[in-house]
Amino acid sequence: MIIRKKHLQMLGSAWLPFADVASEGLSLSQLLRMSLFQVSVGMASVLLLGTLNRVMIVELGVPAIVVAAMIAIPVLVAPFRALVGHRSDTHRSALGWKRVPYLWFGSLWQMGGLAIMPFALLVLSGDRTFEVPYAGEILASLAFLMTGIGMHMTQTAGLALASDRASDDTRPRVVALLYVANLLGMGVSAIIVGWLLADFSPLTLVRVVQGCGLMTLVLNLIALWKQERFRPMTKDERDAPRPRFSDAWADLMSGGTAGRLLVVVVLGTLGFSMQDVLLEPYGGQVLGLSVSKTTLLTAMSATGALIGFLVAGRWLARGLDPYRMAARGLLAGIVAFVAVIFAGPLHSTAVFFAGAGLIGFGAGLFAISTLTVAMKLSVGGLAGAGIALGAWGAAQATAQGASIFLGGSLRDLVAHLAANGWLGAGLTDASLGYSFVYHLEIGLLFATLAVLGPLVRVRPLTETKPSGDVRLAIVEFPT
Repeated sequence: MIIRKKHLQMLGSAWLPFADVASEGLSLSQLLRMSLFQVSVGMASVLLLGTLNRVMIVELGVPAIVVAAMIAIPVLVAPFRALVGHRSDTHRSALGWKRVPYLWFGSLWQMGGLAIMPFALLVLSGDRTFEVPYAGEILASLAFLMTGIGMHMTQTAGLALASDRASDDTRPRVVALLYVANLLGMGVSAIIVGWLLADFSPLTLVRVVQGCGLMTLVLNLIALWKQERFRPMTKDERDAPRPRFSDAWADLMSGGTAGRLLVVVVLGTLGFSMQDVLLEPYGGQVLGLSVSKTTLLTAMSATGALIGFLVAGRWLARGLDPYRMAARGLLAGIVAFVAVIFAGPLHSTAVFFAGAGLIGFGAGLFAISTLTVAMKLSVGGLAGAGIALGAWGAAQATAQGASIFLGGSLRDLVAHLAANGWLGAGLTDASLGYSFVYHLEIGLLFATLAVLGPLVRVRPLTETKPSGDVRLAIVEFPT
């Protein structure tokens, strides 16, 4: 019986990617509970970018340009994540808490935005009791702004709290687990919200969106409960001057590593995300796939990202350099876009879906790798975990928002030029606009590899190898 138990424990550690994610200061139950804030952020992301996007255009008849402007509002808040992170690093309170207040107020902002959002959307669609000029636009903008502020504040403070509590050894696997929680939150929320809104009515919209707002508060309360240690502070400690944001930012950027990392995050995110609004139309227009089949692309990409998160957790646990892992993700993305490009001429649905899965896999590896490095930047000095993670989040979210706009705009521009014969008689195919964007993304991923190169850890030739049975692999040779 003892032997069987031992074998089961060994099996769990070998095959479960997060079996050894706990540490002395952060138990597995506490970490799983903490990960609920990522579930709430994933739920809000699904509402803003997916469900409400479709509801506003189809059911409520809101012009697409107005919908695009509303969805862009949360992205405009993203650059302030670094400031929010710095404030949580230097927050002073009688209880000694730094992260919990920002998690709490972020939850209130997110819940408040979702609470007023359905009524604002109904007014925006033309259902007005009182004729107030631009009332719908103002109320909807306020709702999206509040929700965006809450999402960014909650995620920044939550990731910083996880970084504070995790040990150096377990921090990479903690990052992977939190991103898996975010992905699962998006997937489960999309299924539940879609099912609840199957029979659409204004009252159902109010109930569903406000129910999500209530779930935000419940999940985040459970997540932050007893997660930060009680450290009473004296009045003198609370009144002591706090480091300025400019000083902390200068300290973070000193040495050049953080600045180069942010450039890598921006370029890599642009390279992976410009296809977000193009894959499904490409499948329908070029490959002739039905709506039901193109809808599976999202599931395929999400599955690839989930596999990427799980693989990243295992690789980081084995000590793989996160910069090298980011490079693997970029290379996977290059192969993925090549597959998507060739799927059109080959008329191969299998190649197309394989490319979509590889895009998710590469993007997942890249995100986990760069976030792991960002967590390690805040060691000593004035810059804490909050400002480092806030800077990473600001770069990632801003680049993602810009890439979606650029991808759609460039596709339309090239398609218009091709249709009017301005690119020559041989370049009039319907796939040209899509192909241009995919080739541009490949170029951006190669550029990201070039910027990433100097950050990769270089081992000197005289480095002493550890004793024992250690196999020499390609990654052991100096770069």
